[in-house]
Amino acid sequence: MEFQKLTNKEEQVMQVLWNLENAYVKDMLPLFTEPKLHYNTLSTIIRNLEEKGYVSHRQFGNTYEYFPVVKKDDYQNHFVLNKVVGSYFNDSYKDLVAYFAKNEKVTPDDLREIIRMIEEGD
Repeated sequence: MEFQKLTNKEEQVMQVLWNLENAYVKDMLPLFTEPKLHYNTLSTIIRNLEEKGYVSHRQFGNTYEYFPVVKKDDYQNHFVLNKVVGSYFNDSYKDLVAYFAKNEKVTPDDLREIIRMIEEGD
């Protein structure tokens, strides 16, 4: 699947949908407090997400229950992780891990666990 890049607002809405798994606009609205979103604005964002293929819906009478079609991991791998590794680490995951090790964000025990996971195919 070819993903379209989402706007910041669209990403925020997707974060909510990924967390809730499915929701009506009225259920999502209270979760957007800073800045507060108007019902019509949120509804428009969700329709845009549906057009981009990220969201689908089930209709119950006149209401729509929305749910994500794209998994959070798939989006993160395509846009977030690949962008970070490409832009900041010359497309090298080794350099990414080395960066975290040098800055003491990953301990030697963490690295041993990562190696174990790689070797065992976890």
